[in-house]
Amino acid sequence: MLQRLVRRAFLGLAIVIGVVTLTFFLLRLAPGDPVEQLLGPAATTDQIETQRHRLGFDRPLPVQYVAWIGRFATGDWGTSIATGRPVLNLLADAWPATAGLVILSLTATYLLGILIGVIQAGTRSRALDTTLSITTVTLFAMPGYWLGLMLVMFFTYHLGVLPSFGAAGLDADYLTGWERMADRLRHLALPLLTLTLIGAGGIARYVRGAMLDARRAPFITVARARGLAPSRIMFRHVLGNAMIPVVTLLGLSLPAVFSGTVFVEAIFAWPGVGRILVEAVRARDYPVVMAATVVSAALVVLGNLLADVLTSRVDPRLRVSDGA
Repeated sequence: MLQRLVRRAFLGLAIVIGVVTLTFFLLRLAPGDPVEQLLGPAATTDQIETQRHRLGFDRPLPVQYVAWIGRFATGDWGTSIATGRPVLNLLADAWPATAGLVILSLTATYLLGILIGVIQAGTRSRALDTTLSITTVTLFAMPGYWLGLMLVMFFTYHLGVLPSFGAAGLDADYLTGWERMADRLRHLALPLLTLTLIGAGGIARYVRGAMLDARRAPFITVARARGLAPSRIMFRHVLGNAMIPVVTLLGLSLPAVFSGTVFVEAIFAWPGVGRILVEAVRARDYPVVMAATVVSAALVVLGNLLADVLTSRVDPRLRVSDGA
């Protein structure tokens, strides 16, 4: 187990380096000059060249890349070109909002997806199974930004019951206790609902398929022959074995969650890393984009390592092979 995790860790490090390298060169080769955006249209050619030299943008790209790697490895994440703030402080202030949204959405997604999948695998109603299948496939196929905008139109503009932007109201500083909590929950509702509905559709389809496969396994036939109660067979044996691939799916779903969070934060003006990343890309704020890319790629790799650990704990076959 330990050797496999070490190999996966080195592979993950190589993936992070590859993603960071690709992002660095694509970002620098993309149209747009951050210096021109920073100084504005009134800046002279001499002013632009002076600023480019001060930021090191006049050097060859490989030299810039090596210099950035060296600074980043020593803890110098650079300074935002657009705001002048240290990138590390900028991301540290925004990270709690993103982490909270990701954790809550993953929890809600898996709870709702597993519940729907269990209902589909256990129901004898073909109409209910078909209805839930159509619903989950439709939700899974929806673009996150489109679903978010539709939810804003319905809950904010049509019903007028939920706010559509920010993590708190303008009067949040004057609220206390339950009123402050209610305000935060109302602002959280639409971003969380957007991520949950899309993710739950895919999880439900996966759980349904895994449970149907488990029901056809020989050990289920043996359990029925022993006279075990149908509910015990369904929840202990069928669902228990179906959870093994679902746990693996947890690590694979992290990239989709993070990419979805970026768009959702931009739509709902959620004060997290995703919103900062979108604004940084628009402004060609290279230091911010690179730092956010490293953090996102590292978290995805760590999520996959966590999925490996969890899978080895829930799958007896992996525990036996590790001990062999």
